[in-house]
Amino acid sequence: MKRVLVTGGSGDIGAAICRRLARDEWNVVVHAHRHPERAVDVVQSIIADGGTASACTFDVTDTAASASAMEALLREGAIQGIVHNAGMHEDGPLAGMSAQQWRGPIAVSLDGFFNVVQPLLLPMLRTRFGRIVAISSIAAILGNRGQANYAAAKAGLHGAVKSLAREIASRGATANVVAPGIIAGAMADRAFDAAAIEKLVPMKRAGQPAEVAALVRFMLSDEASYVSGQVIAIDGAVT
Repeated sequence: MKRVLVTGGSGDIGAAICRRLARDEWNVVVHAHRHPERAVDVVQSIIADGGTASACTFDVTDTAASASAMEALLREGAIQGIVHNAGMHEDGPLAGMSAQQWRGPIAVSLDGFFNVVQPLLLPMLRTRFGRIVAISSIAAILGNRGQANYAAAKAGLHGAVKSLAREIASRGATANVVAPGIIAGAMADRAFDAAAIEKLVPMKRAGQPAEVAALVRFMLSDEASYVSGQVIAIDGAVT
């Protein structure tokens, strides 16, 4: 059974990804940082449904803590799938943004990507199979008022993933980006009401976490072996 690490696996989208991959017979490592109990809840729900999962807790922005966590995971064998879903918002207009606000999303998205992927990469490639998916946002494609930091962080992932895809292409591994738009859940519910969604989204509705999870599941499958270096939006025809 192949193993997959899902960072930010305890949130709405992350949990849906974890559950969908478990149904596809991946052994899922559910990551959390501030709310480890949520990762445990996801693990328990997967096991109750007949899947295999475990939880891990660390700060993806902490290089030493990440290295220690990756070392522990590798003691049980190579990780052949990585879904870097961890992210954070520190919204505000750039003119009034502090340096700390600027750095926060970039540290989680970009430093986190490096801190997780780099230690796992060579063991993955030795298996001649690998799937890496970074969860971005259409904010990285279109921009968004008050989210210059977040958009920059996610757009940086696009460049990292496209470059990585070229580096690993000959080793049976792929790297891609999935960029969701408005997806139903706690974050979207706070930011958008039904009228705003109808105005912003041509399909007149928010996407569902399960729809994002289904796309990620495909990107990690054998069927997607010739898809790499791509940024795929899932946004109801916004982009």
